Amino acid sequence: MMRRALVVGVLVAGLFACGVPAQAASGPVVEGWAGAEGATVTGGAGADPAAVWTVRTRAELKEALANHGDPTAPKVVRVVGDIDGAEAEDGSGRILGEQDYAPGFDQRLYMSCFGEDGTTWSDTRYDYCKPQRILRQTGSNKEKLQIQLTVPSNTTLEGVGRDARLLGVFLTVNTGSNIVVRDLQLESPVDHFTTWSPDDGASGNWNARFDAMTVVTGTRILISHCTFTDGRFLDEDAPVGFHGKHVQRHDGLLDIEDGSNLITVADSVFAEHDKALLIGSGDGRGDRDRGRLRITFARNLFRDIVQRAPRVRFGQVHAYNNLYTGARPSYALGVGLESAIVSEKNSFAYAPGAGAPRVIGPQGGTAFHDRGSWIDGRRADLDAQAAAVIGATYTADTGWDPAQLPGYTYRLLPTAASVTAYVRHHAGPRR
Repeated sequence: MMRRALVVGVLVAGLFACGVPAQAASGPVVEGWAGAEGATVTGGAGADPAAVWTVRTRAELKEALANHGDPTAPKVVRVVGDIDGAEAEDGSGRILGEQDYAPGFDQRLYMSCFGEDGTTWSDTRYDYCKPQRILRQTGSNKEKLQIQLTVPSNTTLEGVGRDARLLGVFLTVNTGSNIVVRDLQLESPVDHFTTWSPDDGASGNWNARFDAMTVVTGTRILISHCTFTDGRFLDEDAPVGFHGKHVQRHDGLLDIEDGSNLITVADSVFAEHDKALLIGSGDGRGDRDRGRLRITFARNLFRDIVQRAPRVRFGQVHAYNNLYTGARPSYALGVGLESAIVSEKNSFAYAPGAGAPRVIGPQGGTAFHDRGSWIDGRRADLDAQAAAVIGATYTADTGWDPAQLPGYTYRLLPTAASVTAYVRHHAGPRR
């Protein structure tokens, strides 16, 4: 059976007319980088019946991922309904909060220790400053221990029905490979102990710690038909901190870093978030990331994303047939250090506003190339936009071409209308 748009093969009649990729008679092939170089992603396929789990609570999910003490054996974990990462382990169903992790922590007191202008922390500004600093650190570590759940190798983690949700779970992959995550809604965790960084940017910024999902040194991963969002806890509803900035309680929706490789993210929704997707953890990590971070983004919906859709360092990233809608962003595609982004037939259809949307974000990189994308339904010259914002160092030579790469499989929807119709109908869980 074909697994929606992630499984592709030979063309069937009317492919470009209806926008539906097909399956080859010889068997399924995973699109993009996850299926390149002669391999594919099977997740928990072939799991023993005892390794097929149906879970409804955090405790059950944790047990299933451990898989009878053999976490890397093939396993299928099926999520039913809501699972909250902050659910207490005592079986009471109580949801833990700030005071459970760090009794006595008070964000207003914490902020006051930076002074009225928020520029300099002092342990001795008030007698409570050092205790508040310690409470923030220990509380953050306790929250991480509670909400982080790690997906091991050879796992299929999937939702049952359209309402399977991981709420406030910090889902991670750490050196795992051959992993499928699909048909899930992932609500980004609320960081109760977010940090104010006075030296971040011109006037300082809040920095949260937890993503909805983080991939660290992971390989052969397929993420499909998921929804990533801040859900019930939007940053715009958070208290206002220094300089009129809302306290930022979320980090990224999906971060992929530290030598991760051969990953496809497709048919998913990323919505209502600031810094959405980060590829590569830092400019100083080239020793780990060069030649890796090969990632495909296909047919995803980016709705009301402010920036990083995605932001890339080092990686060879292919973004095609994605739909960008909602409020006009700070930028969509971030061209970071030594990145090589190939963009194809993406549709940028933002809400009306002054000026053209800024699609390209100069983040220290030089190489970017687009083929056939659209802004507001009209053909866009994104290479010219990249040249304008990057400057004299810009080049359209990314050093690679997915269309010419042996073993790299993908099919393109040909028009802005077909991209819009397909993504709106198919992106997200069980669609």
